Amino acid sequence: MPTGRRGSIHLFRFSGIDVFLHWSWFLLAAYEIEIRNHSYSTIAWNVVEFLGVFAIVLLHEFGHSLACRQVGGRADHIVLWPLGGVAYVDPPPRAGATLWSIAAGPLVNVALAPILGFGVVLTHAQFFDYAGSLNFGSPAPSLFWLNISLLAFNILPIYPLDGGQILRSMLWFVLGRARSLMVATVLGMVGILGFIVFAITHKSWWMGALAFFMLMNCWGGLQHARELLRFAKLPRREGFACPNCKSSPPTGAYWRCANCRQAFDTFATGAVCPYCSTRFAVTRCLECGELHPYEAWTVPILVMPPA
Repeated sequence: MPTGRRGSIHLFRFSGIDVFLHWSWFLLAAYEIEIRNHSYSTIAWNVVEFLGVFAIVLLHEFGHSLACRQVGGRADHIVLWPLGGVAYVDPPPRAGATLWSIAAGPLVNVALAPILGFGVVLTHAQFFDYAGSLNFGSPAPSLFWLNISLLAFNILPIYPLDGGQILRSMLWFVLGRARSLMVATVLGMVGILGFIVFAITHKSWWMGALAFFMLMNCWGGLQHARELLRFAKLPRREGFACPNCKSSPPTGAYWRCANCRQAFDTFATGAVCPYCSTRFAVTRCLECGELHPYEAWTVPILVMPPA
């Protein structure tokens, strides 16, 4: 998937989320409208159909973004490009928060299904009729099935598709943050291999391009899982524990000062930056992402009375 906004046009901002459109969308629009030029009685319906797909993808990505912000995460921009949309979300590192942020996207498609189905009925179109007519409902069956197809594709349990990330989030409850990502990315590699075989046998450049970008993202996820596993093996500071997840903080300079941007070990300095003397009222847990006062991290030491 794309990793930034380069080559994209800013469309609008809604609820603090900026929406960008990659320039290649216009090439796809021209291509799609051309190959489906004879599907409807007028090219205007081809344009309506393409705009409908645009809206479905955009609503799906807003589902991710708004759900992420609901659980306290960061989500400030969406990029739409020919192989799909990307909502840049950064939920708190908790299984439940990640699960809701990812699952909200497909749930939007689930909610859209009866709405688009009612549109088919309302316009007296046939669910299996893709041939257009002069009535307003001509693109309705196509949009209904495209929404179902996007939902079915996205929930495939192949990382980094939504289904693969949902699987990872569910495994997180059992295996932990690092191992769940490792399992999901390994399974994702197997699924992507199937996409590559399909692309070669069917000579599909679109499927090949999609498989390539999925592979790049899956490989990145695998590397991140390895980093998380190495982090889990770091020596821990005794006498401190997160009030939320009860994990002990690692020993080392893993916190960064918001003032001078220097990295330091907050538990070695009493939550005071050794470079600029900035004192921090709260400390973030690197495991669950929660903020707590420094004093709340202290684990009381039990002193046994003499026998």
